[in-house]
Amino acid sequence: MTDLKIAVMSFAHTHAIGYLAALAAMPGVEVRGSDPGGVSTGSSIVELRGADLAAALGVDYVESYDELLAWGPDAVVVTSENARHRELVEAAAAAGAHVLCEKPLATTWEDGIAMRDAVEAAGVMLMVAFPVRFASAFGKLRAAHESGALGQLFSVRGANNGMLPLTRSWFTEPELSGGGALVDHVVHIADLLEGLMGSAPVSVTAVANRTLHAGRASAETAGLVTITYENGVVAGIDCSWSKPDTSPVWGGLTLDVAGTGGTVSLDFFGPAAHGLAAETGLPIESRYGADLDEAMLRTFLDAVRTGEQPQPDVHVGLRTLSIVLAAQESVASGKTVAVVGEHAPVDA
Repeated sequence: MTDLKIAVMSFAHTHAIGYLAALAAMPGVEVRGSDPGGVSTGSSIVELRGADLAAALGVDYVESYDELLAWGPDAVVVTSENARHRELVEAAAAAGAHVLCEKPLATTWEDGIAMRDAVEAAGVMLMVAFPVRFASAFGKLRAAHESGALGQLFSVRGANNGMLPLTRSWFTEPELSGGGALVDHVVHIADLLEGLMGSAPVSVTAVANRTLHAGRASAETAGLVTITYENGVVAGIDCSWSKPDTSPVWGGLTLDVAGTGGTVSLDFFGPAAHGLAAETGLPIESRYGADLDEAMLRTFLDAVRTGEQPQPDVHVGLRTLSIVLAAQESVASGKTVAVVGEHAPVDA
């Protein structure tokens, strides 16, 4: 029996593939999608858009967002280009639907604030799609920190490295993505630090370049970002698109946390079987473990059913966005930049 109607607006982000497939497999959920203007560029699943992708995944499809919202969804998943998040979130909120929005929340502070105001005015919930927060390893890290086992935290080193996005080229077009590797990868680790410490960012120092993939992207392809927090922790993030095109996997995320009582190192996508292809000799890597997208989606759907705001919420989205915007300003100015903007109560 269906108790939830979930709409997916846009298939521009590659995460739409996993979200559609996971939602379609969940009992009690009816999923429907729309991807106006989406054009398939090939026959592989990651190259499909619009009705082609919906058909491949066995998901109902409609041609327009208006028709999708007229269906009366209980909630909407926004997986568009970053610069189009605001218009879709505002439309969903106006239709009375709760929202799961891809990261980053927005590409400008004005858009982020407008999205916050839209969902609050409509009385609907907004959750930001940060699936790594739902890894069991992160839950154990939080528990160790909250028990005092790590003592006082003083530094964190994170790396979120990936391949240059090729099947979704808008990632490298700043007018649609908001930037390059800084925008794509900093927010994931910023969210983990938010969830771990519940401390507001104070200042950011960042450097970036376009040496990697020169001529293939219109934005920065490598960057290093240093963040200081109110609790004194200093965090360094490597956010580069440094995986080669021949990499057997898209990338990975690691976190090293140091405290006065001990250190913890996490590789969130480390469990994998490795081998070589017989015909080509190229490396093969098959990852295993819990599906973090599915865990995040289940948390969101539970919240829609109960009416209890899930984390990370729009305020977390704004704080992680403020870090990205400060990093961009630091790259442009060559100076350390104070993080300004909303500092809502932290409820991680």
